[in-house]
Amino acid sequence: MKLPSCATLVAAALLASLTGASGMSAARAADAGALPSVNMEALVKAAQIDPRRSDDTLTPGAKAGVLLVERALRDRRLLDAKWVDGYFGTTTVTAYAKYQKSLGLTGLAANGLPGRTSLTRLGAGRFKVTHIIDPGTRVSVGGGVVDTRTRSMLAEAKRLLGHDLVLDQGSYNPGGDPTSAGTHDGGGVVDISVKKMSSATRTAVVRALRRVGFAAWVRSPGQGDWPWHIHAVAISDTDLSRQAQNQVGDYYLGLNGLSGRGPDDGPKVTVRTWEEYRRR
Repeated sequence: MKLPSCATLVAAALLASLTGASGMSAARAADAGALPSVNMEALVKAAQIDPRRSDDTLTPGAKAGVLLVERALRDRRLLDAKWVDGYFGTTTVTAYAKYQKSLGLTGLAANGLPGRTSLTRLGAGRFKVTHIIDPGTRVSVGGGVVDTRTRSMLAEAKRLLGHDLVLDQGSYNPGGDPTSAGTHDGGGVVDISVKKMSSATRTAVVRALRRVGFAAWVRSPGQGDWPWHIHAVAISDTDLSRQAQNQVGDYYLGLNGLSGRGPDDGPKVTVRTWEEYRRR
């Protein structure tokens, strides 16, 4: 019997090695494809709305993703099993903030609202993250600071209106205005000047802001210790302060975003996020 040459044996071994590596890669790809998905847009929406509800109604489209996140938090001993219910209430928000801090994150990156980095790390080997929200970097606009997502939203509102908007206050301004009650401490929040605007124009501005994904209201001196202005919060900006998150939740629930939680006094517009507006 003729024995195979050394070169033949080496070639066969190499082929087997490559075939095995290819098979392993295919297996890994199959495993990754088999992971369930967490829709980040739906998840973040629930994390803003659910803590403000007076009942246990679930946010539409969010339950499956919330359950995956809650199970991951439970397995890290950050959330008691009884709270794994698909409802992203205050207990889950608190648990998520603890998880963010366990990663070494601080400040706005540990605000209890699922951000891209923390959510991706939580999902490693458990779920994949889709429909990612990214507030972007901080930039200067009209003398104020906002993130690039908010800047894009403002630019689109201006295009719809056909005129410019002047900021009274931007984002990332902790302690800059005591009357703001912390809403401007994070990203996604601006106050817009209404100087020389008629009542009709103010309403038109709020309507345009709402169309592109802001929770927005005209604020008057009769409501608090502030001058006339328009207050706008970019829905689902993952840099929102906790106070601003609460305002978004109230907006979804038909309220005015103030501490008294009165009825919404703005124009009726279909509630959308910036991402939903862009896909419309």
